[in-house]
Amino acid sequence: MELGDRHGRVATDLRVSLTDRCNLRCQYCMPAEGLDWMPAEETLTDDELNRLIAIAVTRLGVTDVRFTGGEPLLRRGLPAIVAATKALPGSPRTAITTNALGLKHTAAALAAAGLDRVNVSLDTTDPETFERITRRPRLHDVLDGLAAAQAAGMRPVKVNAVLLRGINDHEAPDLLRWCMKHEYELRFIEQMPLDAQHGWDRASMVTADETLALLGESFRLTPLDGRGSAPAEKFLVDDGPHTVGIIGSVTRPFCGDCNRVRLTADGQVRNCLFAREESDLRAALRSGASDDELAQRWVAAMATKRPGHGIDDPAFLQPTRPMSAIGG
Repeated sequence: MELGDRHGRVATDLRVSLTDRCNLRCQYCMPAEGLDWMPAEETLTDDELNRLIAIAVTRLGVTDVRFTGGEPLLRRGLPAIVAATKALPGSPRTAITTNALGLKHTAAALAAAGLDRVNVSLDTTDPETFERITRRPRLHDVLDGLAAAQAAGMRPVKVNAVLLRGINDHEAPDLLRWCMKHEYELRFIEQMPLDAQHGWDRASMVTADETLALLGESFRLTPLDGRGSAPAEKFLVDDGPHTVGIIGSVTRPFCGDCNRVRLTADGQVRNCLFAREESDLRAALRSGASDDELAQRWVAAMATKRPGHGIDDPAFLQPTRPMSAIGG
């Protein structure tokens, strides 16, 4: 079996949300007061999580597993979950998307467990701007976490940045210089309509074209071929060796080549980041469903995937779950 849809796409990249909790309050993600977290009894246990990942890898053709949140480093037992995933047949590639606040203390253990790569969310290297965006004075912890991941051998260490108009958009060239200096691979991501407050406004979003124009004032960017199903368009910076990526999820959608499927922390399959429907694996799993039955449910969930996210459709509705509860 495979996780195919009616449009010829096959999902081989599984994004696993480990928790909806987070220790930052980024203004484009959640309100300052935070959210009501998922009750513990609704969250998949480690054994349940490992079983579903094993089904995806051994029965459904998944080759890449990325752990997300909320903030995945808040999940106790994360190194053991990574190790269990890496021990599966074919040793799937593993990665984590994190705010890196706790990475200084966990990078070595995660690398020893087999974690291959780390993506760190970082929108600025200015402490005041960082606190304005995240509502927490924790920039030093993120920088320490980045260095720890690199020292642990998880290369390339990638940095994901969101530009916010009037807040940090002017920093784009400086952020690229900083990443090149430290040998981090930078990717700018358009702000997406996934905030808990539902305050996203396309008119205020810094677009991929605007980001390229900002960078073009300081660097010579040459497009690179071979994007495949990767979300980022990559550009060579000043003839190399460094590159920068642009993920234009809104204005340059890549839905036609999407190979991703998502599993939420409470065991729901989401066949698209912007889906408004989910398929419940947790209830079936806890009711005694066999691995074959769970795999069939997963296949059925993917079959209904729409051709695109539809953000440009006048009838588009933002998902009820925010990014912190979906996973990136």
